[in-house]
Amino acid sequence: MMMMKMMMKSSELVVFVSSVLCVSAVVLHEDLHIRGCSDSDGEDAYTLDVEELWYADFINKKGVYPLPSFFSSFRYNEGTYEQAVADQQICRSNLKNSRIGMKDLPEENDAPSSLIIYSRDDLELGQKNTLICHVAGFYPAPVKVHWTKNGENVTEGTSINVPYPNKDGSFQQISRLEFTPQQGDMYSCSVEHPALEEPLTRLWDVQVQQPSVGPAVFCGLGLTIGLLGVAAGTFFLIKGNECS
Repeated sequence: MMMMKMMMKSSELVVFVSSVLCVSAVVLHEDLHIRGCSDSDGEDAYTLDVEELWYADFINKKGVYPLPSFFSSFRYNEGTYEQAVADQQICRSNLKNSRIGMKDLPEENDAPSSLIIYSRDDLELGQKNTLICHVAGFYPAPVKVHWTKNGENVTEGTSINVPYPNKDGSFQQISRLEFTPQQGDMYSCSVEHPALEEPLTRLWDVQVQQPSVGPAVFCGLGLTIGLLGVAAGTFFLIKGNECS
């Protein structure tokens, strides 16, 4: 299956092509190759079940495997990055032709329909973790994501994956923030998109429940009172039998 999306933003036209490489009647895994370009930028990435396996870093001129080494030892053939560079030339040629053919078409924008923020792992104060900001349902791609901590902008430890196409033609993206939770800290994830008049923001605060002995104490107290009641009842029953 091949899907092509042509997107206009101001005077810039972006062409995205994504190929579904592994599909069956019962879908076990979805393997996508995402390729895109604009006048000033480009991207080429492979994903598996929404996880980004490899992408071309055209700034540093190399291919990058963003997942930790323990996740997968799989590696693409040598020359994958060089092929991505060659594909960019084809993409820009298609871009030029598309701009001519679409010059009179109205611009299309869909604002994000979903924005959620959550932690990757269970929270433990003082233990490193990752906040995930997931935005979905927007068109065209990409979005811009900004993080704050206690009202201050945060850039260190942040990352964002390439736009991932949904089956309805919209996109989703995930931004991550490496952080160490401390009780009471407040984080926010803000998303900018051409279809939004102002950034869409979600807040997330560190709330770790401290261990409580209250229920155990009350349960223990109730059990003790119950046992005393049984003992008292038994005592008076025995005494009553002795008197009769």
